[in-house]
Amino acid sequence: MRIYQVDAFTEKPFSGNPAGICVLNEKPEEKLMQNIAREMNLSETAFLVKEGEKYNLRWFTPNAEVDLCGHATLASAHILWEKGYLRKDIEAKFSTKSGLLTAKMSDGWIELNFPALPEEKTEPSVELLEALGTQATYVGKNKFDYLVEVESEEIVTTMKPDFMKLLKLPTRGVIVTSRAKEYDFVSRFFAPQIGVLEDPVTGSAHCCLGPYWQKKLNKDEFIASQASKRGGILRVKLAGDRVLIVGKAVTVLEGELLI
Repeated sequence: MRIYQVDAFTEKPFSGNPAGICVLNEKPEEKLMQNIAREMNLSETAFLVKEGEKYNLRWFTPNAEVDLCGHATLASAHILWEKGYLRKDIEAKFSTKSGLLTAKMSDGWIELNFPALPEEKTEPSVELLEALGTQATYVGKNKFDYLVEVESEEIVTTMKPDFMKLLKLPTRGVIVTSRAKEYDFVSRFFAPQIGVLEDPVTGSAHCCLGPYWQKKLNKDEFIASQASKRGGILRVKLAGDRVLIVGKAVTVLEGELLI
């Protein structure tokens, strides 16, 4: 069983968001996938099994399986092309719990085609704002996460959430965002419910952030920054009910599981 570690949404090792990638000949048991993800101890480990012209793709955090993950999908496409599983001129197609997802190579960049996941306005709970330790200018929620806009980029970058309080919220995660000086917008993503206190760069969060900032800024294309310690830059484009998320990736580790 080949396994790789890839830093996604970056072209420099030790930045962006690391993902584990397992390329398999047949579907393993769910318990084994969860154990491997726990052993890798990354925010996501992806498992790929070829099925005709597509690859079955599943994502696991150290604690649980998730329904959608951007950075591990980008990392998966990167490995398929880099290691010769798939020619670089062929679009990567993934069967997932969120339907068909695709990736294509364009001028050295990887473009993901993901579903838009717009939020709906909701009343902010006292528990949510206490956990974040700040006031919000807007709070919304989609099927996965809360989206919280705050007043300034400084609030986003200096925020120190109470993760024990966040853990009690009925949600996958919390996206915090604001306008940015150098980019169109900045964000951070906290998901202790699934074993990820702060995700370095979160593609799936931009399925919500893209439609949100489209309404706010009246434009369809963005350069976005995720302000974690590792950091990452994403190009985001709205196309109807789809969000195109563009980034790069670099392989930092390659090995074989001895199990």
